[in-house]
Amino acid sequence: MKMLINVPETVVADALRGMAAAHPELTVDVDNRVIVRRDAPVAGKVALVSGGGSGHEPLHGGFVGPGMLSAACPGEVFTSPVPDQMLRAAAAVDSGAGVLFIVKNYTGDVLNFDMAAELAEDEGIQIAKVLVNDDVAVTDSLYTAGRRGTGATLFVEKIAGAAAEEGQPLERVEAVARQINESSRSFGVALSAVTTPAKGSPTFDLPPGELELGIGIHGEPGRERRAMMTSREIADFAVHAVLEDLQPRNPVLVLVNGMGATPLLELYGFNAEVQRVLGERGVAVARTLVGNYVTSLDMAGASVTLCQVDEEVLRLWDAPVRTPGLRWGV
Repeated sequence: MKMLINVPETVVADALRGMAAAHPELTVDVDNRVIVRRDAPVAGKVALVSGGGSGHEPLHGGFVGPGMLSAACPGEVFTSPVPDQMLRAAAAVDSGAGVLFIVKNYTGDVLNFDMAAELAEDEGIQIAKVLVNDDVAVTDSLYTAGRRGTGATLFVEKIAGAAAEEGQPLERVEAVARQINESSRSFGVALSAVTTPAKGSPTFDLPPGELELGIGIHGEPGRERRAMMTSREIADFAVHAVLEDLQPRNPVLVLVNGMGATPLLELYGFNAEVQRVLGERGVAVARTLVGNYVTSLDMAGASVTLCQVDEEVLRLWDAPVRTPGLRWGV
């Protein structure tokens, strides 16, 4: 498999060096693997820190900046960052108002962020934690106990980030983040397998003419495999799975997310089908975001995330954000 890299061993460091060159508004510590907004710590502001394995870009480093994360900790590809990274990030952004750790529900991430929280509290940093576990496809998977954290991570980071940017206290920012996670559900579909730099070939076998319904963002198995379906049929299946679990009473935010190798032409076509299903089910749509945001390297496919919102949540969603991966209202 051809890749635009030097060698697998330096792929993350090379990407971080390139990110630093492209985004001088960020402080990128290549050696220690920490990305921080350059103006941190911001006096009186709660800081948000997240992180996870590389390969899901722009998640999380691409969401560092005003209105979202204060810092992010990238691990090796599909590998959790280590507690020292998280502690370094928390210390760099803490203004004294506290730090919220946003953690996707994968065993390594959970364990390492828990350890980092203990270390940070030993150093006098007030820590709160929110677990993101929005994936309705499966209950337990290769890397999780319970549901996986996927597309809702973007909603949590954006909406809680807006609350923090306004100067809301740690308890309130944590409550907002928890509310968004509890109000969100996701379902993903793979049209091809993912190839990691270290392996250089697909990490699982997905024969031509088949797809995986309920895939994870590391290529974890989903609910079932079927013969290739149309965009319309996939939308029917995915949206039904989300609505069956979420049962929204309020309007929803919609994220139609590409897994990395699916072009926008196809994603917008898929969004049309998602919107059709929501209309048929009588679900009002407040806002829609389409693009590659929570990816899986070169996997072809898409996920659908819905988050039911009220007026206050929608106000926070619409608030200005300025990051490499998400930017509006500036």
